[in-house]
Amino acid sequence: MRTLETLTIRNFKSIREQTLKLGPLNIFIGGNGSGKSNLIEVFRFLRAIVDEKLAEYTAMKGGADSLLYFGRRQSPDMSIEVMFSDGETTDGYLVHLLGTSDDDVFIGSETASGNDEESFFKWKQPIASATRESRLKNLEDERIRRDLESYRVYHFHDTSDVAAMKGTSDVDDNRFLRPQAENLAAFLYWLQEMRPEHMANIRDTIRQIAPFFDEFRLEPLRLNPSKIRLEWKEKGSDMYFNASSLSDGTLRFICLATLLLQPDLPPLILLDEPELGLHPAAVTLLASLLSSASTRTQVLVATQSVTLVNQFEPEQVWAVDREDRQSVFRHLSRADMSGWLDDYALGELWEKNVLGARP
Repeated sequence: MRTLETLTIRNFKSIREQTLKLGPLNIFIGGNGSGKSNLIEVFRFLRAIVDEKLAEYTAMKGGADSLLYFGRRQSPDMSIEVMFSDGETTDGYLVHLLGTSDDDVFIGSETASGNDEESFFKWKQPIASATRESRLKNLEDERIRRDLESYRVYHFHDTSDVAAMKGTSDVDDNRFLRPQAENLAAFLYWLQEMRPEHMANIRDTIRQIAPFFDEFRLEPLRLNPSKIRLEWKEKGSDMYFNASSLSDGTLRFICLATLLLQPDLPPLILLDEPELGLHPAAVTLLASLLSSASTRTQVLVATQSVTLVNQFEPEQVWAVDREDRQSVFRHLSRADMSGWLDDYALGELWEKNVLGARP
């Protein structure tokens, strides 16, 4: 499995300069404003660069001053470097960006690199310099671009009446679960028809936190066969229910279970506060799903849930603090916990401020 081994960030938002050596499962904890969400945002930023939407992203986020560490006066440039490995070969991508006098951002340079661990062959290739948008698509080796294009930040917080997951979607929009589960019904319908064993696993998992739930009723709309809507059946009832009949927490958990129990997981799953609105029992079950998924892919989660953190080991957790006006990421280990873990769970130590990462 090809994983993201190292991420180096310089001058992005509250992150002055940090290098993170990542494992299969990475849980980031910290107070409000510590920088957890800024770490997740790095991946949205990278995706915008790869999709050649840097100008659009910069404008949407409020200009260069909102992206650079304390603005252009203090930080005229920024850089992000990622290193991937499959155990035999290592590839890297480095993008260096500059702020402009009109509060914009352009790419100063892009560089790809690689290393074959068996032959010790190393290579480095400039991709572009002084460009408005990325030129990564011109790189002959497509592995780096495919990795970066596959990264999606999943955010299932919007369960309002107008949330996309509650509406209709195109039946054929089922190649992957979209970041806000906009195509939830279509994706579940594909699982129902093509991967029934995985669908059954999702259904049984949902029943653990929603005992009233019987099964999904998924089929194209009769009046418009190209569209589909999330519909389900309650135990002991033949009434019609759709997504609007579910509580916010139940609907979010359905999205999470669908994401984490699908047959072909994305190469990297990124979740920002997935515990929002979930019952403590659902949070505990979510921890189990995250651990299981991390045996098949790589997972990064930003959370403020003590219940969630209680389920993990120190080696899986990062504490994020704001120190000297910058975000600092510290990987926990059992050495940090000496004498404590015999009597307390990890989340309890966080509450007691043993781990830091507090407001």
